[in-house]
Amino acid sequence: MAIQRELTESSGSAGSLVTRTDRSSLPTALAGLIGNVLEWFDFAVYGYGFGARPIGSLVLGAVGDRIGRRALLTLSIALMGGATLLIGLLPGYASIGVAAPILLVTLRLVQGFSVGGEFTGSMVYTTERSAAGARGLLSSSTAAGVTLGFILGSISAWLVETLLGSTAAAAWGWRIPFVGSVIFCIIGWFLRRGLAETAHGLTAARKRSPLFASLWADRLSMLQTFGIVAMTNAAYYLTFTFVVQRRSAPHGGSAFLLVNTLSLIVLLIAKPFGGWLSDRMGRRRLLIILTILAMIVLRPALRLMLDGSPAQFFFGQILLAVPVGAALGLQGAMLVEIFPLTTRVTSMSFAYSITLALTGGTAPLLSAWLIQLLGSPLAAADFVYLYGVIGLCLLWPMQETNTRTLGATPARQQTSPS
Repeated sequence: MAIQRELTESSGSAGSLVTRTDRSSLPTALAGLIGNVLEWFDFAVYGYGFGARPIGSLVLGAVGDRIGRRALLTLSIALMGGATLLIGLLPGYASIGVAAPILLVTLRLVQGFSVGGEFTGSMVYTTERSAAGARGLLSSSTAAGVTLGFILGSISAWLVETLLGSTAAAAWGWRIPFVGSVIFCIIGWFLRRGLAETAHGLTAARKRSPLFASLWADRLSMLQTFGIVAMTNAAYYLTFTFVVQRRSAPHGGSAFLLVNTLSLIVLLIAKPFGGWLSDRMGRRRLLIILTILAMIVLRPALRLMLDGSPAQFFFGQILLAVPVGAALGLQGAMLVEIFPLTTRVTSMSFAYSITLALTGGTAPLLSAWLIQLLGSPLAAADFVYLYGVIGLCLLWPMQETNTRTLGATPARQQTSPS
């Protein structure tokens, strides 16, 4: 009933919603951060899931465009929090038999479904509520929430293992982070209940653009999304998932897990820095520079991470964490700026989810396959280079985005260099 009431309120009076929290940008930034802390905390303590995200992006994206951005954020955090709590309380196979894994997979799909709308919905909300000169910085709170969630998930898993021991952690201790994460859900729920709908969201809700026709009309922006997102996300998962798994598997792997947590802190700092810098020098220009820089350092950084000591591993991660983190920090505002107002959440969420499933989600698998095919661990970098070249080809003809008015006609035809 609370969710239903939230959906009804979000489609109500424009005046009461838009003016209620315009006084400070801090609640807006916290709204972008808190939900993604929860979303990615959950993913960090129990693996990754991409299959349900495109479906969630269409369904929840339609909520964001047809009912309101705030309604989407409240609904998605409730879905994620509920699914996560149920995973923590789920009976084991010994109690309910085959129903246990079936229910577990179902709840993981609900989590993926939720992320499909939550992450990009947060990008849209924080960007639309920002002043024109601070969109990159404020929108980066969403990206920062992702990394903070990973850090908290990593710390929680380490604490459970350390305090309870391997046997107890495997038997029942793993449930503690899942049940405990409901705190984030409660905080996020009340925080988002106090936020106003954006003026752009109210305009979009009144127009109610058709779904599939809008996806086709937004095809250029969706293609540009691949150029903006693909390489940096593939490099991220290569650096903070694939390589970490390879180095933490042998004896002494705990040192690499600790180093990885420290590197994530550097990444966390780089994200708002990238958003802030993009507000000043332009997002397209900065992203091109960061893409080239990441491609230059990728192979030597990968060599350090695969073969080096924990200190060398850390240095290799930092070489990529800075440009990749800065690029991830600016992407939210840039994506919002290239999509039209009335279909922004749906088209952007769908394009982002598909891109992430094709690039970030397949990064560990592609890395392992390329290493086996070419006989060199450094071959894991090759597909990232491919995405980088495609990204530069798509970014180069684009015009700068940070000077655009968010309520204006989309930049579907704006493809000449600035």
